Amino acid sequence: MKVSLATPLLSYTGKRRDVEGDGATLAELLADLDRRYPGIRFRLIDEQGGIRPHVRIFVNRVQMRGLDVALAPTDEVQVLQSLSGG
Repeated sequence: MKVSLATPLLSYTGKRRDVEGDGATLAELLADLDRRYPGIRFRLIDEQGGIRPHVRIFVNRVQMRGLDVALAPTDEVQVLQSLSGG
């Protein structure tokens, strides 16, 4: 399925914003992306296995709150990261 990534993650993908990934759930998709682009999952998921507070993951334009969401091969996933600082 198509995955669109936020600019801060492009260093993991060779500067490609749109990549492909596989998985029956959001958790499986993120694991697949980490196999393809080592280290990317740690930027999205915290040590307790939850989505990091500054990360927003959308499936078909609907924000996901957990990783157990079922996915279809035709779904579109978008990963955004909020900016902070002063």
